[in-house]
Amino acid sequence: MIEEKKTGAARTQPAVRDEFWTDERVQSFLAMEPPEGVPADYHILLKAYRGMLPDTFERFLTFFLEAERDINARLADGTTMLDHVSRHRKSGEYARLLEEAGATRSR
Repeated sequence: MIEEKKTGAARTQPAVRDEFWTDERVQSFLAMEPPEGVPADYHILLKAYRGMLPDTFERFLTFFLEAERDINARLADGTTMLDHVSRHRKSGEYARLLEEAGATRSR
């Protein structure tokens, strides 16, 4: 199952907003292994969305597509990453980047 995002005191390290991510670090997300029952490409997109600021996420999407990964990977219920991101009120830039990369909503 998908793990929930940690908030507040449950975080193990503080958020850092001004660090530069090398291409190697951005590409390292492509090697992440999903938990059982979660499509690998959905899991990778979720981790990148949760861990990257929009400018880094945009760079990541380029590498993701170059690796011929599935931008429309779906959970068992048919949910796509764009569906997931679109439910968050401050995710507009991420949703726009996903749409520009070819992502679609399931509904």
